[in-house]
Amino acid sequence: MQTFLGFDFGVKRIGIAVGQRVTGTASALCTVNARDHAPDWEKIGALIKEWRPNALVVGLPRHADGSDSAVTRAARKFAQQLEGRYRLPVHMIDERHSSQAAAALLADEPNNKTGLDAMAARIILQDWLDTETK
Repeated sequence: MQTFLGFDFGVKRIGIAVGQRVTGTASALCTVNARDHAPDWEKIGALIKEWRPNALVVGLPRHADGSDSAVTRAARKFAQQLEGRYRLPVHMIDERHSSQAAAALLADEPNNKTGLDAMAARIILQDWLDTETK
């Protein structure tokens, strides 16, 4: 069974989701706060050790018109750091509107305790799984 971790990168918080190829589904996992303006590599490393993913998926933030945003370069750097630190394949996928979609899902499910960033990571990973399994 292939397992994947998905990331909704942000400079303050990083949402994380987990998914499997066999089920083709992703689930929100948690949100990791940045420490000293950098990803919390200790927590991310612990999640990678726990879940033992085959690959990682990072959302690439862009403007609605497809142009790079201020966070695009930082997300690419984060993806490169993930690949270098954990020696896992890292895939990037356009994540336009994932935060808005996550907010809409959470609004429809008032009892859902999943954070916005983790839900956005779930959407990013689910989009990737849907694309990869077709």
